Amino acid sequence: MAEQALANLHTDSGMHGRKAERFAVNRASRILSINPALSGISIRSCHLLDISRVGATISLVTTIGLSDHYYLNIMGTANRIGCAEIYRNGSRVGVKFIKEIDDELLHTIVRGDFFTAAI
Repeated sequence: MAEQALANLHTDSGMHGRKAERFAVNRASRILSINPALSGISIRSCHLLDISRVGATISLVTTIGLSDHYYLNIMGTANRIGCAEIYRNGSRVGVKFIKEIDDELLHTIVRGDFFTAAI
């Protein structure tokens, strides 16, 4: 199980041809999006399936009405990560982060998944 949680999948970051290490995780998360005309915030539950410094794959119950840009809040962290959607495939959504996340936050997310998966 630990090997699966820290699967070394690689994805092209699009930045100077570098590869970003991608980690398989299973973390409860939320998507926060701003409603039209700044009339409020919509919140949806989702699951984080994998993550790298430059993007992630999430799973939602439904993508109906979901905008192309939103914030990802991973449970157990205080961060809201700005995302731009790059694909939808059924209930799976691939996102690119507006700004790369730092190694410390990535480590916190992956390590937190490792400890909660062991319980």
